[in-house]
Amino acid sequence: MRHLVIAAAALLASACAPVSSTNASLPGQSPDAASCASRGGEIRRVGRMQSEQCVIKYADAAKPCTDGSQCAGDCRIEATPFPQAGQAATGQCQAESQNFGCHANVEKGKATAAICID
Repeated sequence: MRHLVIAAAALLASACAPVSSTNASLPGQSPDAASCASRGGEIRRVGRMQSEQCVIKYADAAKPCTDGSQCAGDCRIEATPFPQAGQAATGQCQAESQNFGCHANVEKGKATAAICID
């Protein structure tokens, strides 16, 4: 039992360790500046951990939408108060590829539950 507690504590401590710029990207996002620029993005420090990610601006940003299939990114509501999950809603196409902050998605004309990502 003691070994299990020590292992769990070690895992929790490693989850709080700073992220280096070599592994700070999300799947499909490269922290390599040349690769990022070739996709029209720029390397930025984002989120609470200020990890480096390739952030790409979407051409259809702010276009009204009722489903993510109408956007390069997600169809979102970013202004509060958020509608209740399941309520009919119209959103706007996501401005850029980074997902930090608070928002509710709109899928098939209905709001999802709001979420905040640090």
